[in-house]
Amino acid sequence: QVQLVESGGGWVQAGGSLRLSCVVSGRTFSGAVMGWFRQAPGKEREFVAAISWSGGRTYYADSVKGRCTISRDNAKSVLYLQMNSLKPEDTAVYYCAVHIRGPTFYRREDYDYWGQGTQVTVSS
Repeated sequence: QVQLVESGGGWVQAGGSLRLSCVVSGRTFSGAVMGWFRQAPGKEREFVAAISWSGGRTYYADSVKGRCTISRDNAKSVLYLQMNSLKPEDTAVYYCAVHIRGPTFYRREDYDYWGQGTQVTVSS
C-alpha cells in the first residue's frame, strides 16, 4: 500500500523558516516527478513546487519562488520543502504528491498519489 506521510509543519512567526518532509513507502516511483501543494481555508489546493526524479529540474509557483527550495533523496524516498522568509499568506495545509503521467506538473488533477498533509501556520 502506497503511503505518503508529511511532517515538519508547525507554527512560526513571519520571516521564519520551516522544512517539510514527505516519506514515501509501499512503492518506488522510479522516474516520477514529485510535488508540493497547499490549501488554505476556503481556497482551492494550489501548486507550490515540483521536482524531477534526478532533481535536475525544479518548478515553483511565483508566490514562493526565491523563498522555497524543493529537493529529494531517492535513496531514502524522501521529498523536502525548505521554506524561508515565511509570510502569513503561506499559512495552509501542505501536501506532497506523486506525478505519474499527467500533462502538467502544476495541476492538482495531474497527480496520482497524495499525503494527508501537514499544517503550516505563519503569524504576523
